[in-house]
Amino acid sequence: MHTIRRYAKTPRAWEALARPDVVGRQAHTLMLMANGRRSEQELALLLGDDVSDLLRRLQQQGYLQCAAPASGAEADDDALAGA
Repeated sequence: MHTIRRYAKTPRAWEALARPDVVGRQAHTLMLMANGRRSEQELALLLGDDVSDLLRRLQQQGYLQCAAPASGAEADDDALAGA
């Protein structure tokens, strides 16, 4: 079974969100949208661009982290929604 990675903000990202100039516009937008429930594919669709490299860079810099796997109820909700 393939696990979908979902991305969430770290405390460092929350601090950076107050100053968008710190990371740049696209990274700032991506961090705003990373809520722990969105996958790389969902984030790419929302931004209208490939975000793979940006996600990796933000992870390496400590702004984003992979979120913990969804609980059973949340996973079921995602499956029903077609996520």
